Amino acid sequence: MVSQNLLSKSLPRSAITKRWFSNAKQFDALVIGAYTDGKKVVFPASKDMTSQTQSSIAEQLVASHFKKPGDCRLLYNVGGVKQVAVVSLGPEQSNIISDPVRQQAKTLERARNAIAVGVQALKNRNVSSIGVDVSVNAHGAAEGAVLAQFSFDKLKKEASRQKDMNVLPFSAPSKDIDGLSFETGQIYGASQNLARMLMTSPANLMTPKLFSEEVAYLLAGLENTEVIVHDEEWAAKNNMNAFLSVAKGSNEPLRFLEIRYNGGNEDDQPYGLVGKGVTFDAGGISLKPSNNMALMKGDMGGAATVAGAMYGIIKLGLPVNVVAVTPLCENLPSGKATKPGDVIKAMNGKSIEVIDTDAEGRLILADALYYLSSQHRPRSIVDLATLTGAMDVALGNAFGGVFTNSNQLWQDLEKAGTLTNDPFWRMPLHEHYLKEMQESAVADFNNLGKGRSGGACSAAAFLKEFVAGLESDRHGDDVDRLEEEGTELPWAHIDIAGIMDAQSTQGYNIKGMSGRPTRSLIEYIRQGSDSA
Repeated sequence: MVSQNLLSKSLPRSAITKRWFSNAKQFDALVIGAYTDGKKVVFPASKDMTSQTQSSIAEQLVASHFKKPGDCRLLYNVGGVKQVAVVSLGPEQSNIISDPVRQQAKTLERARNAIAVGVQALKNRNVSSIGVDVSVNAHGAAEGAVLAQFSFDKLKKEASRQKDMNVLPFSAPSKDIDGLSFETGQIYGASQNLARMLMTSPANLMTPKLFSEEVAYLLAGLENTEVIVHDEEWAAKNNMNAFLSVAKGSNEPLRFLEIRYNGGNEDDQPYGLVGKGVTFDAGGISLKPSNNMALMKGDMGGAATVAGAMYGIIKLGLPVNVVAVTPLCENLPSGKATKPGDVIKAMNGKSIEVIDTDAEGRLILADALYYLSSQHRPRSIVDLATLTGAMDVALGNAFGGVFTNSNQLWQDLEKAGTLTNDPFWRMPLHEHYLKEMQESAVADFNNLGKGRSGGACSAAAFLKEFVAGLESDRHGDDVDRLEEEGTELPWAHIDIAGIMDAQSTQGYNIKGMSGRPTRSLIEYIRQGSDSA
């Protein structure tokens, strides 16, 4: 760290009075990226910094062993700017990648992480306006800046709340890549922050009813958008008995939230999104242990990320049609709650023996998947759910696990996750895992299988049975014909149990509920809109 007073001792007076930064907007803090190998420092925003500024700051950075990507140094009173956070981007020309997608992903992540680290360093330092370096990648810089500011402190006393910061570009923007800009990056970041807010809100303040009202309010007035909130009577009329069975134990009324965005042509098939929305999961009669049960306010992470993604898709004005549905309820024990051993019949007519009431997510998703696939005939369906502890065991908090019947859909999701650095890992979707779900003496299926062993895989196999047209009991000739013609409905189930929350704050990943993979969902739809 170095002040202008220290720097002035080695500079002529004319250099001190000269403008050091392009700071027409009078930011009181700046975040700057710097390439370095530990010996040489290069500023990608050099056009907005005088040569004296660059050399003076570089001397200090080299002296402080500034090298590792993400290293951050705070400088004070530099050229009239109160605070300047300089963040290492690593070596300038390291590891050039031949794959253009991965090269773009690397550039995005460099900007995203560096700006986030700088903004984090300036938090709680009494700055109200921050200018950020967008010379590496404007979209990534905006994502990092917005994501790094997230804080859920509105329930704390005012003195403890984080002060609002106005964050805008101070340098010349990089050339837009693939239609992305600072403004699109802001929308991506705000969308994930919306999902974070929904997931972090206490369960008493984010009931199914309140969740629906909050999302309806946030989407109100946006073009080509219709928000429909269905109630218990509607669910009963549509024979959503699997969904109803989970909600029975709570006094909070269920909601089935449906969002329709018509940004494409009237006759275009919509993309389908489904999000699990258990706003609090105590496990029902199969009660969870009390340890860490408070985290189960985030068991509506699938619904939150879908809502966040829809906000982003709509704000971007993508030329596509999308239908998103989120079944919302609580899973609590009571005298009215579904009991282990009960049998219910789902919307598609198949019966399910409830072996474990804590395997409730697949029940509400079963009816939601069948409703969307049978009523809206989408071009593809992606569902998201904090579904199984087995997924957390398998992948930890690095990847969301994807189960899909479509290689093309997998490739599209993998590309989206790579570009956002919120990645996916493909998991097996195989009939082997369905057999254990069919071992019931009284029903077509049970809802547990063999428990934790392969639990994420058996849950995915179960869900496939409730996507219209994908059921295992289809006629063999029909299956062969659909697969040969490539007309089988592309479907992917993403288990996000492992990535539901972050254990610590690092750059743009903030400790607490993560809101992942909201940005990957937006990118998936955006990439599809480009190729349509």
